[in-house]
Amino acid sequence: MIIVNVKENESLEKALKKFKKKFEKTGVLKELRERQAFTKPSIKKRHQLIRASYKQRMQSTEE
Repeated sequence: MIIVNVKENESLEKALKKFKKKFEKTGVLKELRERQAFTKPSIKKRHQLIRASYKQRMQSTEE
């Protein structure tokens, strides 16, 4: 359960913004989307390797 502390004179928009930020940090939506479709472990590993190589290439071009 997410608890958002709201000050007395704080607007509803700010409280909602805080809630959305906390909700996003928990990763609930990301996990829900992952559970909607099963991906084989071999495909997950392949995606991780592709992502890692991309990050490495980006770091080498920055230097």
